[in-house]
Parts: sequence; C-alpha cells; structure tokens
Amino acid sequence: MNASYSTLIGARELVDQLDDPDWRIVDCRHDLADPGFGRAAYERGHLPGAHFLHLDDDLSGRMTGTNGRHPLPDPADFAARLGRIGIGNDTQVIAYDDAGGMFAARLWWMMRWLGHRRVAVLDGGLVAWCAAGQALTIKTPSVQPTTYSLSLQPAVVDAAFVLDHLYTDEILLIDARSPDRFRGENEPLDPVGGHIPGAKNRFFRDNLIGGACFKQASVLREEFGALLKGRDAHRVVHQCGSGVTACHNLLAMESAGLSGSRLYAGSWSEWCADPRRPIATGPEE
Repeated sequence: MNASYSTLIGARELVDQLDDPDWRIVDCRHDLADPGFGRAAYERGHLPGAHFLHLDDDLSGRMTGTNGRHPLPDPADFAARLGRIGIGNDTQVIAYDDAGGMFAARLWWMMRWLGHRRVAVLDGGLVAWCAAGQALTIKTPSVQPTTYSLSLQPAVVDAAFVLDHLYTDEILLIDARSPDRFRGENEPLDPVGGHIPGAKNRFFRDNLIGGACFKQASVLREEFGALLKGRDAHRVVHQCGSGVTACHNLLAMESAGLSGSRLYAGSWSEWCADPRRPIATGPEE
C-alpha cells in the first residue's frame, strides 16, 4: 500500500496513480434539477478508469415523505454497491464532480460513515483535471467485484437527537445552505422555509476559491474556528437541505484538522416535514 489520501487530492497527484489497481475513481456528477444529467455527462466523457454512482439511486435510500429528500441508504446495500464496482476495504477511493465537490463530498462522507479512511475528493474536480491538460474517456472500465465489510461509525445523528439538544450548548448546529434559504427568504426545494432554531449558517460554497478548489487548510481552520468559538469539533453537527452539501462542510473541517463532527442526514427537508418541530426565520439568533 503506497500513497494514501483521506481528504483532498490534487489533479497532478491523481495522474501519477491512474494505473494503480488498488485505486478506484468515482464520478459523482449530478444536477438536482435534472437527475439524468450525471449519467449522461459520464457517458460523454469521464476520468480514465472512473465508475459512476448516482446521488438518488446509489448514494440515497428510499424516501418516505418524512425522512428527507436524500435519506441515507441501508449501509449493507451501499456496501454491496461498492463491492460491485471493485471497492474493497483497502481500496483508495477518489470521488469527483463538476460542482466544487458538492456531490463528491457526499460519497466521501458516506464511506467514512462505513469506516473507510482511504477516500478523498479530487480538489477542483473535472475543472482541475481538464485544466491540468488531462484527457477524458468514454470507455467504461472493467471491474472485478469484491466484498466490502462494514465497520459502521457513529458519524450520524437523527432528528430526535437534534430536538433533544435544541437550546443547549451541547451541540453546535451548522447549516450549509445559502444565506437566503437559511433565513427563509427563498426555498426552491422544500415546502417550508427557514432553519432549525439555534443553527449557524456556513454556506458550503464559502469553502471554495473561485467556485472550484478548497481554500487552504489554515484559512478553513480560521474560518470554522470563528464559528466554533473554542468548542470541540465533536460537538458540531452539520446539516443542509437534504444531507448532501453538509458533507462539504464536514470535508472542509476535516481537511483543516478539525475532526470528529457529525451529520444530521435528514437535514431541513426531514425537519420541516413534521409541523411539530420548531422552525426559525431571519438571521442567526
């Protein structure tokens, strides 16, 4: 086992590992308004050796109407999907997209949830790959299926946990949605606008420079430190609209050396589905 990456990897570093049989690249491109976009984009051209996983079909479970727009899949089902594309427990996995890591971070976090450490996001994604002068291919890679063994981590919390800890200092809830959605001024995806009371807003795109690559670790550590105000990262719970972009903040904190925060996977789309749960609008309290 040679190089190992657990947060981010640069395009030029990835080039050097393309022929490593212990590495798997996963294309996570998606468009919330056009669910067919990612697979069509993959078929038009993708990184050499890359497999495709779909946000709705592979990285989410069945919606019930009360569990959010992208509920987590059954861990055993997800592990089986990984095994079918040749990902085992020791495989180095690299996830990428064309949206600054917006969707790739979901796969990164889900694999960490399963206990996988050798997983990273291609910093800058497809943009950085092409900017480095690297080619795309339309060839679908052959694969030798394997078995992935679960080692599930306590990396996720549910709505009951969040409700029990509202109005306390025991957790810091960080909402990754855009400021206008957080304030309840604009809600294009869910039936109710607003945010969970007490949450702080950290728009996931603020983790990026120029909309593509992550800021330096020292900058992210300073910016998240201003939110944490001395709290331990283990007390942080991330959420967003449906448990996708929250993973971007989780990745940013991890890359900054702030390890141990958790995900409220159901996020706002689950929270607002129950009218008995309190909501807030306007700026942070």
